[in-house]
Amino acid sequence: MEWNKLDNTLINISLLLLLVNLILYWTNISFPKLSSLKQWSKLQLIIINIGLAVILGKRWNTYGYFPLSNLYESLIFLTWCLTFVQICIEYKIKSQLVGAISTPVEIFIIAFAHLSLPKEMQQASPLVPALHSNWLMMHVTVMLLSYGLLIIGSLLSILFLVIAQKQSIIIRGNSTGYIGASNQERFININSSGNTSVTNKVNLLENIDNLSYRIIGIGFPLLTIGIISGAVWANEAWGSYWSWDPKETWALITWIVFASYLHSRLTKLWTGKKPAMIASLGFFVVWVCYLGVNFLGQGLHSYGWFS
Repeated sequence: MEWNKLDNTLINISLLLLLVNLILYWTNISFPKLSSLKQWSKLQLIIINIGLAVILGKRWNTYGYFPLSNLYESLIFLTWCLTFVQICIEYKIKSQLVGAISTPVEIFIIAFAHLSLPKEMQQASPLVPALHSNWLMMHVTVMLLSYGLLIIGSLLSILFLVIAQKQSIIIRGNSTGYIGASNQERFININSSGNTSVTNKVNLLENIDNLSYRIIGIGFPLLTIGIISGAVWANEAWGSYWSWDPKETWALITWIVFASYLHSRLTKLWTGKKPAMIASLGFFVVWVCYLGVNFLGQGLHSYGWFS
């Protein structure tokens, strides 16, 4: 089988399995007792991850450089990062919730890369001189892995806000409380409330909030490392650590947004919905930083994208 045909076959299989997985995730959430479906979704997720890894590995072996030189390869690697993070989370917490919210994003990325990008943009091309560096793997890999973690963490914060849209959520240390949509003054503690539905909802919100916090807490240091490594690489390639390039500017904005979120959580300056709103904003900021600024075709990072 020719390499290009293998690429197309693996991408089509991955897209099909992602669509099937999306149905399985939502079925698992709606009917929790169907435990056999969970095993199928896990198996399919592993197959998708391996298939994407084969595509990237094949390109690496064929062209002799890590396949992150253009938008198509970057999108494939980002999807691999998302599925890898999803596998790790599901193994750790035994929950289908992350898959249910991240799979639509993965479907969108694969569909955009495979069906929307022109065929010539899907082909590997010779590296421009600035990319002939060992920093290519270090910088871009860490940045995309951080994007994957921050996207999933932000999605969980959006889910938190959707579930709690008409309630006030109070988080004090390790305890979470719920105040109804009316102007009630009372605080209902999850350990003492006799309302089972309220208790279950609070527990769900607490789990989502904590999981979002932990995932973003992992993604943020990687983002920091990625920005620092990018600055060092920029100095080697262009003679300046920082040029206020559109990509650099939005990377700094992304860093500030998630730094504000973590600061508010660590200091308990804000609780409940307010930190989740910052993290939700981060979801859109990440996409502007990663993809949006490249539509402009301007700046030092425009090669291999939409220029």
